[in-house]
Amino acid sequence: MTLLRIIPLVIVGFCITNQPTRGQNPPKVTIAFYNLENLFDPSDNPNTLDEDRTPTGKDRWTEERLKVKLDRLAEVLAQFGGAALIGVCEVEQVSVLQALVAQPAIAHWNYQIIHQDSPDPRGIDVAMLYRPDLFEPWEYRALPVHLIQSNGMRRFTRDILLVEGLLYTGDPHTAPEQIWVGVNHWPSRSGGQSRSNPYRVKAAQTALRAIDSIRREYPEAKILHMGDFNDDPSSESFAQVLQASAKPLDSSWNRLFNPMIELDKRGLGSLAYRDRWSLFDQFFMTQTLAQAPQGWQFQHASIFSHPRLITKNGRFKGYPNRTYNGGTYNGGYSDHFPILLELAWVDDQ
Repeated sequence: MTLLRIIPLVIVGFCITNQPTRGQNPPKVTIAFYNLENLFDPSDNPNTLDEDRTPTGKDRWTEERLKVKLDRLAEVLAQFGGAALIGVCEVEQVSVLQALVAQPAIAHWNYQIIHQDSPDPRGIDVAMLYRPDLFEPWEYRALPVHLIQSNGMRRFTRDILLVEGLLYTGDPHTAPEQIWVGVNHWPSRSGGQSRSNPYRVKAAQTALRAIDSIRREYPEAKILHMGDFNDDPSSESFAQVLQASAKPLDSSWNRLFNPMIELDKRGLGSLAYRDRWSLFDQFFMTQTLAQAPQGWQFQHASIFSHPRLITKNGRFKGYPNRTYNGGTYNGGYSDHFPILLELAWVDDQ
């Protein structure tokens, strides 16, 4: 894939926290990820399988329902308090993101969009929203995940979006720091967990190759990946391919760090299915970011479980308050809770 140059009061549920930073009141930024649950334009795209999300389709998806969903999603994003970066997935096209960032609840942050169409049959993509006062993107590229089915045919899925840029503190006296951010939406569990597992293993291998490639050129590179991985921290893709650790490790500098492991051990999740919680929405990062001696350093990760995002009654009581419940329009937010990560600026002087 050709490298593309860019021209230029919350309730948070359950977090895992790093050691305190040095200094008093260091600059901090929030990074978020949110599966937007089928954020589709109502018009029919003849090149994708989006017929359900049209006015005459199964979901009876209209402009009015889209407006309600955009208002709901913006309400959630506003609760992040001006996150510097927001990774999103299940987005049909850039126009719905343009409508989202223009919502009054978040318009004052002037979020910009990094998005590229990927070959998913339904037309859903990943994207990144960023505040131009806190992040300056340099380059981005789409990493294709090449999947081959048992019949030898290609299976198409979402690309991994990899963005390189400068992350600012908001303090004019502090220089920004280079960071790489990957936004993921790995293949679903359609057809069963075991049958689809090799596809997510392949996605993990794709992400790891990209990380290793960056680290060969920049050994101290600070790299963060986030996404809906359709796997838990204990799944093969994470435990065996990425081999991410539950804690920052001085003795294993090349190991990746996954702050969501501890949350998973507590039985916490970002989505529910058949009365079982899963933690498919995750962050993982290089040790250079997990325990940086200076510059941006990981502080904590959390599942954002505001009461409004929780279904209050009925069959799905306690689940995320989603747009559709069992095929019935519900007018909620998403079938996933967002996740948040905080970085703080540390100085070794």
